[in-house]
Amino acid sequence: MKIISCNSNRPLAEAISAYLNVPLCKASIRRFSDMEVFVEILENIRGEDVFVVQSTSYPANDNLMELLVTIDALKRASARRITAVLPYFGYARQDRKTGPRTPISAKLVANLITSAGADRVLTMELHAGQIQGFFDIPLDNLIVAPVFVPDIEENIKKKHKGKELCMVSPDVGGVVRTRALAKRLDADLAIIDKRREQAGVSEVMNVIGDVEGKVCVLIDDIVDSGGTLCNAAGALREKGAVDVYSYVVHGVLSGGAVARISSSPITELVITDSIAATEAVRVSRNIRQLSVAPLVGETIQRISEERSVSVLFK
Repeated sequence: MKIISCNSNRPLAEAISAYLNVPLCKASIRRFSDMEVFVEILENIRGEDVFVVQSTSYPANDNLMELLVTIDALKRASARRITAVLPYFGYARQDRKTGPRTPISAKLVANLITSAGADRVLTMELHAGQIQGFFDIPLDNLIVAPVFVPDIEENIKKKHKGKELCMVSPDVGGVVRTRALAKRLDADLAIIDKRREQAGVSEVMNVIGDVEGKVCVLIDDIVDSGGTLCNAAGALREKGAVDVYSYVVHGVLSGGAVARISSSPITELVITDSIAATEAVRVSRNIRQLSVAPLVGETIQRISEERSVSVLFK
């Protein structure tokens, strides 16, 4: 097995490498003066099972192009199998036509990755499950329950012993994910009913479920501007929640999101390292990162050895 890291999230790639005790493959991924991407693999990978770690987060287009050029270099170097490891799959929110004459960009990106020469894809908590069908190659979509559940039990259930726990979905679309976590934690379930007036702006309308006197945990796959989570936390407080936490897989946190969350009713926002943390995130008083390196590393090992991946989530 060979593991190659592109430039979007090298700390995660190094953590995966350490977990597997497999050194990162030597490669040069750099820019020409006009910002064209150039990739050179600096060791023999002929006949190898190669995993390319690259989140297509900000700057999404640059990171996507890095991934595509790296896959092409590996293909031309006669790698036996190439797996694109995308802890965060950019463009996932554009999974359907939202109006006339609009693209389905998630499908386009899936086509690009396949055409570049990837043999399979490993990603985590896709924004919409149907994106798996956009690929004509095998895809493993990891869930983060094995990472979130122990942390919630250790840092919330023990701290608020005697208080009822309620898992909350900030929108109807995330109910399946939130219900699965609620079942594992033997917790109640609530849903936020919101109306989105325009992209990036949300208005909380109602809380479906009883949250009075309970410790609420908001569960979502992506936090971008933070508006949805902050509004949801405020609504939960108004309905009598004694404390509000949030666990989100992908911390995009664009614009003034970190400042918005710092001044919100959210006691703590927990995100994963699927996207490399900015300095603002690292110094924030109420944002904490959990590593998914062991989960991704174990999955890579199982794929390489042709063993079951699904058993990790039972």
